[in-house]
Amino acid sequence: MSFGVRAARPVMAIAIVTTYIALHVAITAGLDRQTRDRFHDAPAQAAAFAAALDRYAGGDQPAHAEILERNAWFERNAPLTASRSTIAAATDHAEHGRFPAARERAGRLAAEIRQDQQKLDQDLGTSSTAALWWAVAAGALVMPSLWLRHRRRAAAAEIVEAVRPFVPHQPWWRRPVFLTVSAAGYGLFAAGSIGISTLERGHRLTLGVPAYSMLGSLLALGIQGLLLLGGLLVLWAGFLTLRYSRPRAARGATQALLADGRRPVLYLRSFADDDIAAQVDDAVPLNIHSWEEQLVSALTAFGPVIAVGKPGEPLPRLGAARCYLPRDDWQTEVRRLMDLSQLIVLRLGTGEGLWWEVEQARATQPARKLLLLMPSDPADVAERLDEHLPTPTRLDEGATGDHWTSAVVAFDPDWNPRLFPVKPTPDTRNTLAHRTIRAVKRALGFLVLSVPARSAARAMKAARVSVGDRTPAMVLRVNIGMLVTLGKGLLLIAALALLIRALELAGVG
Repeated sequence: MSFGVRAARPVMAIAIVTTYIALHVAITAGLDRQTRDRFHDAPAQAAAFAAALDRYAGGDQPAHAEILERNAWFERNAPLTASRSTIAAATDHAEHGRFPAARERAGRLAAEIRQDQQKLDQDLGTSSTAALWWAVAAGALVMPSLWLRHRRRAAAAEIVEAVRPFVPHQPWWRRPVFLTVSAAGYGLFAAGSIGISTLERGHRLTLGVPAYSMLGSLLALGIQGLLLLGGLLVLWAGFLTLRYSRPRAARGATQALLADGRRPVLYLRSFADDDIAAQVDDAVPLNIHSWEEQLVSALTAFGPVIAVGKPGEPLPRLGAARCYLPRDDWQTEVRRLMDLSQLIVLRLGTGEGLWWEVEQARATQPARKLLLLMPSDPADVAERLDEHLPTPTRLDEGATGDHWTSAVVAFDPDWNPRLFPVKPTPDTRNTLAHRTIRAVKRALGFLVLSVPARSAARAMKAARVSVGDRTPAMVLRVNIGMLVTLGKGLLLIAALALLIRALELAGVG
């Protein structure tokens, strides 16, 4: 992979952050200018206030309305500085008949207004200078980032052209809208989880506190019950929101390839395994990511992960970005995808189409390019796999049973298999939050896995190291996958904050 492709995403990220800050600073400068311009008429307003105050002190009752009008003008247009508080105090004194005190306050007003206007000019100068420099920095990064983006897309052009005809067209607004909905769902999910965890800690702390009355104990239990019910409802709402929005926000294969630029990882499996792949890795309570999603998180250390979608499915499965091949000529396209991919990850199972893919990979691809994921009962496929290999896999010597993957197999240049068992990590957690979240997942139709996806990621990393590929951070990518997703939600919130400030500058709201 060329330096330009590697640098494209970091440079683009820096350019986006710089542009975001530049827009915020520019909006601040615009608001400062509006504040200064609104306060421009303050000396004339102060003079009119002083004249009305003199008339009101002399018994002119209609002057009272003008005093209130001038005070209201300062409330609307003056910054939160000395002149605004001074005229408010003078108005209060005048309404209570304390005219000497009101005149004394009004006498300070002209000097305070000059000071306030000087401060507003200084603030505008500072924010305008900052806006200029940030705009220059953002502008300087725009051209390199666009050039690198072009190079990244050009690097993926061949595989994109191969995949594009098989990716369903989606309206441009679909993904941003459902990403926004997903961000709201993640917020509800996190709030419910944190609320239940906090309730549990509070309950533990109160266990050692003596109950002074039966009524007090019942009241405390009632409050805890209501809080638990509220946390459950928030969790439930978050799960329902995410179950609806996330598949609709999923990237297609074309989008994933263009966004990355590297040669892809091709993930092959039997369509019958998709339901198993949709099980949720329950190693982390604050998680609803399926096993396939976390497998994909690990494999993105090599490149974007693409897969052939099941024909006729209404929505893509979460995980690898899907393309949908024609039923009558899928084998030709799979061979082409194998040739264009840098890594083939194939989960063994049933189905003649899957074993045709094993045969094609064995016959047409370099041995180091193939990685096999063994199912929970490897004996079912071991004998058939050995028919394609020069030496037996000896799966019974190292593989362990699991709901998803028992072992990873890599190959040396002569196609001799190397077995890397997936070792389960015992789950010792039994907290209220963990039990509650697991119960909600199951109630909503999510299945849960007790073996963390990171165990399989460790085995895959060891397998790749055995063939000389030391790509780092596979396990780390699995562990931080949920944090990355929540970070995307925060980015949407940041974009919303920018929009709100822009509307404020435009005078809306």
